[in-house]
Amino acid sequence: MLRNRTQFLSILASMLFVIYSFSQEPKKNQEGMDEMWGEASTVDADIREGKGKFFDESNFGMFIHWGLYSDLAGEWNGKTYYGIGEWLMNPKVANIRPIDYMGVAKDFNPTKFDAKAIAQLAKDAGMKYIVITSKHHEGFAMFDSKVSDFDIVDATPFGRDPMKELSAACHELGLGFGFYYSHYQDWTAPGGANGPTTNADGSEASFKDYFYNKCKPQVEEICSNYGDIDFVWFDTPGGMPKELVIELANTVRKLQPNAMMSSRIGHGMGDYVTHGDMEVPPENLDVLWESVDTNNDSWSFAWYDNNFKSPKQILHRLISTVARGGTYMFNVGPNGAGVVPEIGAGFLEQAGEWIKKYPQVVYGAGSSPWGHALPWGDVTTQGNSLFLSVFDWPQDGKLYMPGLQSDIASVHIIGGNKAVALKYTTKNDWTIFEVPYKKPDAPVAVIEVVLKKEPKADQTHGVYPNIETTILTDFAKVTSAEKKSIRWMEKFGEWKKTTQVSKWEKNGIVEWEVDVLEPGFYYLELNYKGEDRLVWKTTTDEGIMVQNEQAATEKYVAYPMGILEFKTAGKHTVTVSLVRGDAETSSLKSISIKPIQ
Repeated sequence: MLRNRTQFLSILASMLFVIYSFSQEPKKNQEGMDEMWGEASTVDADIREGKGKFFDESNFGMFIHWGLYSDLAGEWNGKTYYGIGEWLMNPKVANIRPIDYMGVAKDFNPTKFDAKAIAQLAKDAGMKYIVITSKHHEGFAMFDSKVSDFDIVDATPFGRDPMKELSAACHELGLGFGFYYSHYQDWTAPGGANGPTTNADGSEASFKDYFYNKCKPQVEEICSNYGDIDFVWFDTPGGMPKELVIELANTVRKLQPNAMMSSRIGHGMGDYVTHGDMEVPPENLDVLWESVDTNNDSWSFAWYDNNFKSPKQILHRLISTVARGGTYMFNVGPNGAGVVPEIGAGFLEQAGEWIKKYPQVVYGAGSSPWGHALPWGDVTTQGNSLFLSVFDWPQDGKLYMPGLQSDIASVHIIGGNKAVALKYTTKNDWTIFEVPYKKPDAPVAVIEVVLKKEPKADQTHGVYPNIETTILTDFAKVTSAEKKSIRWMEKFGEWKKTTQVSKWEKNGIVEWEVDVLEPGFYYLELNYKGEDRLVWKTTTDEGIMVQNEQAATEKYVAYPMGILEFKTAGKHTVTVSLVRGDAETSSLKSISIKPIQ
């Protein structure tokens, strides 16, 4: 848990206030983003216990990106554009003229769309609700809009409202339902951000014209014509005036008082925090928040993109999100025919089969008392029970857990017809479970530890005798250097984010506290990027020093530094400093300590 509100606000500000301008080419080390993702409101207990209760306890939902871009599938005029497919029209991708893009609608006919099949997929995957794009940045409405003919009913041969069908299917299956709506950007509507600046008659188009002629009326439509909805998920508030954001939020609250709005509406008007795309924070956050992720690299369908996350990856990111105190919304991108790609759907169903066996790990689960992931997996809670989700099963028959401060009542491997009791011992402040050599379930095994009182743990990172420990700079104390979160793209729209330390001053240091169970020798690695060759020095409070020169590249890479010795068990400090290299650009991401086996 974060220790105080000031610490939380500091972390939140660094995550949510970075702005990227598309007037520049995307850079490989771009600190900004393609949008301002919106600041968070302060979420109070009334929201958490009221309309936010469903969101807070569900912990797993489906996101759907579907539109004209799905039919184009990442290709325009015979050329493939790699990156996020829903941005295909943008000047920095295919640079499609609005009139040409709007013409695509005449051939858009997703005859294989089956709302019940998609809703059933979400249910089978263990998801509790669906949020779907009603209008993305390119301005095409996937619903029957009376204020614009650029919609799926009026502009395409399909001629049906798939949103009505999906809303009905969700309600029939007991799933929540909501809409994504891009409220600031509209690339085809005059006056919309990054859209045409003049009307059809040549007169100047203002943002207020767009807001009152299209944006607000369409939000009124999605809030009025589809029964009760659970979410209105706005996106990219950018430079939208605060008074218009407030007006839009009030519209939603009037028409759908129980609908939750994410922080991406902007200006602190959201009901919960949505982090950056594909981002799972490394530390617990004690507010209502979500991580939004996608099943491959693009959010919408792209013909070439079959890099689907495996069932194990899906579960790992889901459980890590829940363990940090958040909710996980996982995106699928149906193709132009309206069908979710088979591989991605199959992996989701396999993840859902696992969740059916272990619902207590996900639904209504609390965050980990350690406040961060553990090397072998993660921990969620229910009452006095810890659920250890073990992704990397130990090969030596011992699962180590540092710093547990609550007495144990019982320990079992769960998931089979009969729970299997485990023996355990304690040494110093570590708990050591004796586990079978064969992993009892795949892709994730679960151990339930029932405690005699509420879970508490020392949050110091452990140095494990049988598995590598990687500790991010998020958890370090930094002196005479700058610790800062940065974000960059390696493929268009595919964001990477990390906290790192750079801008080293003389005597700048990064210091971690660690808890060592077994004294001895360990391999040391530093993960960094920079220019040319860099020399780093690592020291401990016992006077051990490791200093070495290694190469550096523009990407973060883990480099071996040498062997680090801990002479005694217990808590120690490990300190890293830059000895030689560019003090401005040398960027340290994490430290890894690995047992020599």
